[in-house]
Amino acid sequence: MTARRVVAFGGGHGLSASLRALRHCAPELDLDITAVVTVGDDGGSSGRLRAERGGLPPGDLRQALVALAGDHPATRRSAGLFQHRFAAVPVGVPGSGATDPGPAAGDDPDRDAAARRGTGAAPRGTDTAPRGTGAASAGTDGLAGHAVGNLVLCGLMELLGDPVAALEHAGAMLGAVGRVLPMSRQPVGIEARVRGADPAAPDEVRTVSGQHQVAVTTGRVESLRLTPSAPPACAEAIEAIRAADWLIFGPGSWYTSVLPHLLVPQLADAIVSTSARRLVTLNLAAEKETLGLSVADHLAALHWYLPELKVDLVLADAKAVGDPEPVERAAESLGARLVLAPVAVVDGTPRHDPAALGAALVPVLGADR
Repeated sequence: MTARRVVAFGGGHGLSASLRALRHCAPELDLDITAVVTVGDDGGSSGRLRAERGGLPPGDLRQALVALAGDHPATRRSAGLFQHRFAAVPVGVPGSGATDPGPAAGDDPDRDAAARRGTGAAPRGTDTAPRGTGAASAGTDGLAGHAVGNLVLCGLMELLGDPVAALEHAGAMLGAVGRVLPMSRQPVGIEARVRGADPAAPDEVRTVSGQHQVAVTTGRVESLRLTPSAPPACAEAIEAIRAADWLIFGPGSWYTSVLPHLLVPQLADAIVSTSARRLVTLNLAAEKETLGLSVADHLAALHWYLPELKVDLVLADAKAVGDPEPVERAAESLGARLVLAPVAVVDGTPRHDPAALGAALVPVLGADR
Protein backbone atom coordinates (compact mmCIF):
# COMPACT_ATOMS: atom_id res chain seq x y z
CA MET A 1 0.00 0.00 0.00
CA THR A 2 1.30 3.44 -0.90
CA ALA A 3 1.98 5.64 2.09
CA ARG A 4 -0.57 8.38 2.75
CA ARG A 5 1.17 11.71 3.10
CA VAL A 6 -0.31 13.82 5.88
CA VAL A 7 0.63 17.41 6.74
CA ALA A 8 -0.53 18.68 10.14
CA PHE A 9 -0.52 22.40 10.92
CA GLY A 10 -0.38 24.06 14.32
CA GLY A 11 1.85 24.72 17.28
CA GLY A 12 2.26 23.82 20.93
CA HIS A 13 0.26 21.12 22.66
CA GLY A 14 -2.64 21.20 20.20
CA LEU A 15 -0.36 20.09 17.38
CA SER A 16 1.34 17.65 19.74
CA ALA A 17 -2.02 15.97 20.44
CA SER A 18 -2.69 15.72 16.71
CA LEU A 19 0.74 14.23 16.00
CA ARG A 20 0.40 11.68 18.80
CA ALA A 21 -2.97 10.68 17.37
CA LEU A 22 -1.47 10.29 13.91
CA ARG A 23 1.24 8.10 15.39
CA HIS A 24 -1.46 5.81 16.76
CA CYS A 25 -2.88 5.22 13.29
CA ALA A 26 0.40 5.44 11.37
CA PRO A 27 1.16 1.68 11.46
CA GLU A 28 -2.31 0.73 10.21
CA LEU A 29 -2.42 3.32 7.44
CA ASP A 30 1.30 3.63 6.61
CA LEU A 31 1.29 7.39 7.15
CA ASP A 32 4.08 9.72 6.07
CA ILE A 33 3.71 12.56 8.62
CA THR A 34 4.93 16.14 8.28
CA ALA A 35 4.28 18.80 10.90
CA VAL A 36 4.30 22.46 9.85
CA VAL A 37 4.77 24.60 12.93
CA THR A 38 4.07 28.23 13.74
CA VAL A 39 7.08 30.43 14.56
CA GLY A 40 5.49 33.30 16.47
CA ASP A 41 6.20 32.32 20.09
CA ASP A 42 7.56 35.24 22.10
CA GLY A 43 7.23 34.08 25.68
CA GLY A 44 8.89 31.81 28.21
CA SER A 45 12.06 29.98 27.26
CA SER A 46 11.39 30.41 23.55
CA GLY A 47 10.83 34.13 23.90
CA ARG A 48 14.02 34.56 25.87
CA LEU A 49 16.09 32.67 23.29
CA ARG A 50 14.43 34.54 20.45
CA ALA A 51 15.20 37.89 22.08
CA GLU A 52 18.73 37.03 23.17
CA ARG A 53 19.97 34.85 20.29
CA GLY A 54 17.68 35.61 17.38
CA GLY A 55 16.42 32.92 15.07
CA LEU A 56 13.27 30.84 15.37
CA PRO A 57 11.60 30.28 18.75
CA PRO A 58 12.26 26.59 19.40
CA GLY A 59 9.55 25.55 21.86
CA ASP A 60 6.74 24.59 19.48
CA LEU A 61 9.22 22.87 17.18
CA ARG A 62 10.54 20.89 20.15
CA GLN A 63 7.05 19.80 21.16
CA ALA A 64 6.36 18.50 17.66
CA LEU A 65 9.64 16.59 17.54
CA VAL A 66 8.97 14.96 20.91
CA ALA A 67 5.45 13.97 19.82
CA LEU A 68 6.98 12.14 16.86
CA ALA A 69 9.90 10.60 18.78
CA GLY A 70 10.56 6.91 18.17
CA ASP A 71 9.78 4.11 20.60
CA HIS A 72 13.30 2.75 21.16
CA PRO A 73 14.26 3.17 24.85
CA ALA A 74 17.24 5.33 23.91
CA THR A 75 15.18 7.70 21.79
CA ARG A 76 12.47 7.87 24.46
CA ARG A 77 15.16 8.86 26.94
CA SER A 78 16.40 11.51 24.53
CA ALA A 79 12.84 12.78 24.15
CA GLY A 80 12.59 13.00 27.93
CA LEU A 81 15.84 14.99 27.94
CA PHE A 82 14.43 17.40 25.35
CA GLN A 83 11.45 18.00 27.67
CA HIS A 84 13.56 18.41 30.81
CA ARG A 85 13.30 21.95 32.07
CA PHE A 86 15.95 23.52 34.32
CA ALA A 87 14.58 24.53 37.69
CA ALA A 88 15.54 27.81 39.31
CA VAL A 89 18.69 27.45 41.38
CA PRO A 90 19.51 30.41 43.67
CA VAL A 91 22.72 32.15 42.66
CA GLY A 92 25.56 31.04 44.92
CA VAL A 93 23.92 27.71 45.78
CA PRO A 94 25.27 25.36 43.11
CA GLY A 95 24.37 21.71 43.02
CA SER A 96 21.16 22.05 44.98
CA GLY A 97 19.83 19.05 43.13
CA ALA A 98 16.61 20.83 42.21
CA THR A 99 15.09 19.47 39.05
CA ASP A 100 11.94 19.96 37.06
CA PRO A 101 11.91 17.18 34.51
CA GLY A 102 8.50 18.04 33.14
CA PRO A 103 6.39 15.38 31.46
CA ALA A 104 8.11 12.19 30.45
CA ALA A 105 8.35 11.62 26.74
CA GLY A 106 5.58 9.03 26.79
CA ASP A 107 3.23 11.04 29.00
CA ASP A 108 0.28 13.07 27.82
CA PRO A 109 1.64 16.64 27.80
CA ASP A 110 -1.85 18.04 27.76
CA ARG A 111 -2.65 17.38 31.40
CA ASP A 112 -1.17 20.53 32.96
CA ALA A 113 -3.92 22.85 31.79
CA ALA A 114 -6.78 20.46 31.30
CA ALA A 115 -9.32 22.56 33.11
CA ARG A 116 -8.44 25.70 31.18
CA ARG A 117 -7.97 24.67 27.60
CA GLY A 118 -10.02 23.04 24.90
CA THR A 119 -6.95 21.80 23.06
CA GLY A 120 -5.36 20.04 25.98
CA ALA A 121 -2.72 22.75 25.78
CA ALA A 122 -0.82 24.89 28.18
CA PRO A 123 -1.65 28.57 27.63
CA ARG A 124 -0.53 29.41 24.11
CA GLY A 125 2.80 31.09 23.80
CA THR A 126 3.89 30.11 27.29
CA ASP A 127 6.31 27.32 26.33
CA THR A 128 5.32 26.25 29.89
CA ALA A 129 8.15 28.33 31.40
CA PRO A 130 7.70 31.04 34.04
CA ARG A 131 6.85 34.41 32.55
CA GLY A 132 7.55 37.99 33.30
CA THR A 133 10.14 40.15 31.65
CA GLY A 134 11.48 37.35 29.47
CA ALA A 135 14.58 37.02 31.64
CA ALA A 136 15.37 34.43 34.27
CA SER A 137 13.98 35.23 37.70
CA ALA A 138 16.09 37.62 39.73
CA GLY A 139 18.65 35.84 41.85
CA THR A 140 18.60 32.63 39.81
CA ASP A 141 20.91 31.22 37.18
CA GLY A 142 20.37 31.93 33.49
CA LEU A 143 19.30 28.37 32.68
CA ALA A 144 16.21 28.56 34.87
CA GLY A 145 13.07 27.85 32.88
CA HIS A 146 14.83 26.69 29.72
CA ALA A 147 13.94 23.30 28.25
CA VAL A 148 17.00 21.31 27.21
CA GLY A 149 15.49 20.70 23.78
CA ASN A 150 15.10 24.42 23.23
CA LEU A 151 18.79 24.92 23.86
CA VAL A 152 19.72 21.98 21.63
CA LEU A 153 17.62 23.33 18.76
CA CYS A 154 19.01 26.83 19.24
CA GLY A 155 22.53 25.40 19.13
CA LEU A 156 21.83 23.28 16.06
CA MET A 157 20.32 26.22 14.19
CA GLU A 158 23.43 28.29 14.95
CA LEU A 159 25.80 25.42 14.10
CA LEU A 160 24.14 24.37 10.84
CA GLY A 161 22.93 27.80 9.78
CA ASP A 162 19.54 26.50 8.65
CA PRO A 163 16.50 25.63 10.81
CA VAL A 164 15.33 22.86 8.50
CA ALA A 165 18.72 21.14 8.66
CA ALA A 166 18.68 21.60 12.44
CA LEU A 167 15.24 19.99 12.71
CA GLU A 168 16.29 17.09 10.49
CA HIS A 169 19.30 16.46 12.74
CA ALA A 170 17.22 16.73 15.91
CA GLY A 171 14.64 14.39 14.39
CA ALA A 172 17.38 11.83 13.77
CA MET A 173 18.49 12.18 17.40
CA LEU A 174 14.95 11.38 18.53
CA GLY A 175 14.23 8.68 15.95
CA ALA A 176 11.28 10.79 14.81
CA VAL A 177 8.69 8.93 12.73
CA GLY A 178 7.89 12.03 10.73
CA ARG A 179 9.27 15.38 9.72
CA VAL A 180 8.99 18.74 11.49
CA LEU A 181 9.20 21.96 9.49
CA PRO A 182 8.75 25.63 10.41
CA MET A 183 6.07 27.53 8.49
CA SER A 184 8.79 30.12 7.75
CA ARG A 185 12.53 30.24 8.19
CA GLN A 186 12.15 33.61 9.89
CA PRO A 187 10.26 34.33 13.11
CA VAL A 188 7.02 36.27 12.89
CA GLY A 189 5.08 38.55 15.16
CA ILE A 190 1.37 38.20 15.86
CA GLU A 191 -0.86 41.23 16.33
CA ALA A 192 -4.59 41.40 16.98
CA ARG A 193 -7.18 44.13 17.12
CA VAL A 194 -9.01 43.37 20.35
CA ARG A 195 -12.23 44.85 21.68
CA GLY A 196 -12.33 45.17 25.44
CA ALA A 197 -8.70 44.26 26.05
CA ASP A 198 -8.90 46.75 28.90
CA PRO A 199 -11.80 45.70 31.16
CA ALA A 200 -12.25 49.34 32.12
CA ALA A 201 -12.98 50.20 28.46
CA PRO A 202 -15.07 47.28 27.16
CA ASP A 203 -15.97 48.99 23.85
CA GLU A 204 -12.48 50.22 23.02
CA VAL A 205 -10.55 48.45 20.26
CA ARG A 206 -6.81 48.39 20.62
CA THR A 207 -3.87 46.53 19.09
CA VAL A 208 -2.44 43.70 21.18
CA SER A 209 1.06 42.66 20.09
CA GLY A 210 2.84 39.38 20.65
CA GLN A 211 1.63 35.81 20.58
CA HIS A 212 1.53 35.49 24.34
CA GLN A 213 -0.45 38.69 24.84
CA VAL A 214 -2.95 37.66 22.17
CA ALA A 215 -3.29 34.22 23.74
CA VAL A 216 -4.14 35.57 27.19
CA THR A 217 -6.20 38.61 26.20
CA THR A 218 -9.47 38.96 28.05
CA GLY A 219 -11.06 40.91 25.18
CA ARG A 220 -12.54 39.69 21.92
CA VAL A 221 -10.19 39.34 18.97
CA GLU A 222 -11.69 41.13 15.97
CA SER A 223 -8.84 40.74 13.49
CA LEU A 224 -5.45 39.11 13.29
CA ARG A 225 -2.30 39.82 11.31
CA LEU A 226 1.33 38.78 11.08
CA THR A 227 4.39 41.01 11.11
CA PRO A 228 5.85 41.04 8.56
CA SER A 229 2.59 40.65 6.70
CA ALA A 230 4.03 38.33 4.05
CA PRO A 231 6.84 36.26 5.58
CA PRO A 232 8.49 33.86 3.13
CA ALA A 233 7.11 30.35 3.55
CA CYS A 234 9.46 27.45 4.20
CA ALA A 235 10.07 25.94 0.75
CA GLU A 236 10.07 22.39 2.13
CA ALA A 237 6.67 23.02 3.71
CA ILE A 238 5.30 24.15 0.35
CA GLU A 239 6.63 20.97 -1.25
CA ALA A 240 5.06 18.82 1.45
CA ILE A 241 1.67 20.51 1.00
CA ARG A 242 1.74 20.02 -2.76
CA ALA A 243 2.57 16.33 -2.37
CA ALA A 244 0.12 15.65 0.48
CA ASP A 245 -2.92 13.41 0.49
CA TRP A 246 -4.36 15.08 3.61
CA LEU A 247 -3.95 18.45 5.32
CA ILE A 248 -4.99 18.60 8.99
CA PHE A 249 -5.76 21.82 10.87
CA GLY A 250 -6.29 21.81 14.62
CA PRO A 251 -6.82 21.19 17.38
CA GLY A 252 -5.00 24.15 18.83
CA SER A 253 -5.22 27.77 19.84
CA TRP A 254 -7.21 29.17 16.93
CA TYR A 255 -5.69 32.65 16.65
CA THR A 256 -2.12 31.83 17.65
CA SER A 257 -1.60 28.28 16.33
CA VAL A 258 -4.07 27.50 13.54
CA LEU A 259 -4.94 30.71 11.71
CA PRO A 260 -1.34 32.05 11.36
CA HIS A 261 -0.66 29.44 8.66
CA LEU A 262 -3.46 30.89 6.57
CA LEU A 263 -1.88 34.36 6.82
CA VAL A 264 1.38 33.36 5.11
CA PRO A 265 0.56 34.09 1.44
CA GLN A 266 2.70 31.33 -0.08
CA LEU A 267 1.37 28.76 2.39
CA ALA A 268 -2.20 29.88 1.79
CA ASP A 269 -1.75 29.56 -1.98
CA ALA A 270 -0.37 26.04 -1.59
CA ILE A 271 -3.15 25.04 0.81
CA VAL A 272 -5.96 26.10 -1.53
CA SER A 273 -4.32 24.83 -4.74
CA THR A 274 -3.19 21.38 -3.61
CA SER A 275 -5.19 18.31 -4.58
CA ALA A 276 -5.01 17.06 -0.98
CA ARG A 277 -8.13 16.61 1.10
CA ARG A 278 -8.50 18.87 4.13
CA LEU A 279 -9.59 17.98 7.67
CA VAL A 280 -10.30 20.35 10.56
CA THR A 281 -10.23 18.97 14.12
CA LEU A 282 -12.19 21.21 16.48
CA ASN A 283 -11.24 22.07 20.04
CA LEU A 284 -13.07 20.70 23.06
CA ALA A 285 -13.68 23.96 24.92
CA ALA A 286 -13.23 27.71 24.59
CA GLU A 287 -9.90 29.36 25.34
CA LYS A 288 -9.11 32.85 26.53
CA GLU A 289 -8.29 34.09 23.03
CA THR A 290 -11.54 32.65 21.60
CA LEU A 291 -13.97 33.46 24.41
CA GLY A 292 -17.23 34.49 22.83
CA LEU A 293 -16.68 32.38 19.72
CA SER A 294 -19.06 29.47 19.22
CA VAL A 295 -17.88 26.18 17.77
CA ALA A 296 -19.41 27.24 14.44
CA ASP A 297 -17.60 30.60 14.69
CA HIS A 298 -14.28 28.75 14.71
CA LEU A 299 -15.09 27.36 11.28
CA ALA A 300 -16.33 30.74 10.08
CA ALA A 301 -12.96 32.23 11.06
CA LEU A 302 -11.21 29.88 8.63
CA HIS A 303 -13.35 31.26 5.81
CA TRP A 304 -12.84 34.84 7.00
CA TYR A 305 -9.05 34.62 6.79
CA LEU A 306 -8.87 32.38 3.70
CA PRO A 307 -12.13 32.65 1.71
CA GLU A 308 -10.88 30.23 -0.97
CA LEU A 309 -10.37 27.44 1.58
CA LYS A 310 -12.46 24.35 1.00
CA VAL A 311 -12.61 21.62 3.65
CA ASP A 312 -13.64 17.99 3.21
CA LEU A 313 -14.26 16.90 6.79
CA VAL A 314 -14.70 18.50 10.20
CA LEU A 315 -13.98 16.20 13.15
CA ALA A 316 -15.45 17.06 16.54
CA ASP A 317 -16.44 15.51 19.84
CA ALA A 318 -20.22 15.22 20.16
CA LYS A 319 -20.28 16.35 23.79
CA ALA A 320 -18.19 19.42 23.00
CA VAL A 321 -20.35 20.37 20.02
CA GLY A 322 -23.69 20.20 21.80
CA ASP A 323 -26.36 21.04 19.23
CA PRO A 324 -24.74 19.85 15.99
CA GLU A 325 -26.99 21.77 13.61
CA PRO A 326 -25.12 25.13 13.57
CA VAL A 327 -21.80 23.31 13.34
CA GLU A 328 -23.08 21.20 10.46
CA ARG A 329 -24.18 24.37 8.64
CA ALA A 330 -20.79 26.00 9.25
CA ALA A 331 -19.03 22.88 7.99
CA GLU A 332 -21.23 22.77 4.90
CA SER A 333 -20.37 26.40 4.15
CA LEU A 334 -16.76 25.23 3.79
CA GLY A 335 -17.84 22.27 1.66
CA ALA A 336 -17.27 19.84 4.53
CA ARG A 337 -19.10 17.02 6.24
CA LEU A 338 -19.23 16.96 10.06
CA VAL A 339 -17.97 13.76 11.71
CA LEU A 340 -18.69 13.29 15.42
CA ALA A 341 -16.58 10.92 17.50
CA PRO A 342 -15.64 10.49 21.17
CA VAL A 343 -12.13 11.93 21.08
CA ALA A 344 -11.81 13.41 24.60
CA VAL A 345 -10.23 11.75 27.61
CA VAL A 346 -12.75 9.85 29.73
CA ASP A 347 -12.21 11.85 32.93
CA GLY A 348 -14.30 14.71 31.58
CA THR A 349 -11.51 17.26 31.25
CA PRO A 350 -11.28 19.06 27.89
CA ARG A 351 -8.29 17.16 26.54
CA HIS A 352 -7.98 15.10 23.40
CA ASP A 353 -7.09 11.47 23.99
CA PRO A 354 -4.43 10.64 21.37
CA ALA A 355 -5.55 7.00 21.14
CA ALA A 356 -9.23 7.94 20.75
CA LEU A 357 -8.42 10.70 18.27
CA GLY A 358 -6.22 8.29 16.34
CA ALA A 359 -9.01 5.70 16.25
CA ALA A 360 -11.38 8.35 14.86
CA LEU A 361 -8.85 9.33 12.21
CA VAL A 362 -8.26 5.81 10.87
CA PRO A 363 -11.50 5.46 8.86
CA VAL A 364 -11.27 9.09 7.76
CA LEU A 365 -7.70 9.09 6.51
CA GLY A 366 -7.96 5.54 5.23
CA ALA A 367 -11.01 6.18 3.05
CA ASP A 368 -10.59 6.35 -0.69
CA ARG A 369 -11.84 9.39 -2.53
